[in-house]
Amino acid sequence: MTEAAPWRRAAHEGPDSPYRDAGPVADDVPAYRTLTYEVDGRVARLTFNRPAQGNSITPDTPVELADAVERADLDPRVHVIVLSGRGKGFCGGYDLAASAEHLMDGRMAGSTPRAGTVLDPTVQMHNHDPAGTWDPMVDYAMMSRFTRGFASLLHADKPTVAKIHGFCVAGGTDIALHCDQIVIAADAKIGYPPTRAWGVPSAGLWAHRLGDQRAKRLLFTGDTLSGREAAEWGLAVEAPEPEELDARTEQLVQRIAAMPLNQLMMVKLALNSALLAQGVQNSQMISTVFDGISRHTREGHAFQQRAATVGFRAAVRERDAAPYDDGGPATSNVTNQPTDKG
Repeated sequence: MTEAAPWRRAAHEGPDSPYRDAGPVADDVPAYRTLTYEVDGRVARLTFNRPAQGNSITPDTPVELADAVERADLDPRVHVIVLSGRGKGFCGGYDLAASAEHLMDGRMAGSTPRAGTVLDPTVQMHNHDPAGTWDPMVDYAMMSRFTRGFASLLHADKPTVAKIHGFCVAGGTDIALHCDQIVIAADAKIGYPPTRAWGVPSAGLWAHRLGDQRAKRLLFTGDTLSGREAAEWGLAVEAPEPEELDARTEQLVQRIAAMPLNQLMMVKLALNSALLAQGVQNSQMISTVFDGISRHTREGHAFQQRAATVGFRAAVRERDAAPYDDGGPATSNVTNQPTDKG
């Protein structure tokens, strides 16, 4: 068998590799609560692992995601990072069933309380009391830590690919839009319905990914896109049929993985420089502040209190009722809606 060309070698292989005298990378992966991590050849595979909860986001998620991304970033065997989800969908957003229903009793599912800090659920409970004074910076100090954890996907040295099936909504998009590439099943659902009540996307990336008008088209209505529409709009690079999602994503991932690691890093840094020059970090700061404000308006308090009374799912059904009528797994098919000519 002919030896592979020198530029095809992994970064840690060969007598001229800077890693030639280094020991093997430790494979002692932590027991993450929200995801799993494995290295498969040149690919690091991060998989959200709360399928019974729709892979909803807890305070553990950004910390564990950032740790896993850093683990992959430091591993010279890894050329590309793939993020996906187990179960029926990629990520259903924040665990709002916990925060909306139990915010005012100090219980936040999935949280590891850090007593006396902004991450302590009791601190957020008191800061959300409609009868008290809201401190927006206490809210920002908490929420910005989620965004920074998700942004590890954008700022990683290595390419990141999101493989989306089923649904990627609300806070799930805050994660996926930080990836360098999105491959989404044609029938999947992606969007940010919480702009209808109780949310502004803190990642601040929609206009950067879609442009001004299309971003506003989605966020002025809370409408969602099907995977096929996401590809048509340029939000995803490909939207294969569901049965082809794994194979098509793997084909892309392996083509990326074949590139020299240093080339991948240089190309990503060069292209990210243009994206960051658009003001992504400023957009994220402003969006995170407004996300906090949206949860503390008259309407925001009303939605939270309604969820605490009837349950989060029932409150969401009310939020997504007429004139939207698109709650649950259905997409709004924004580019193909019939017009009312009557």
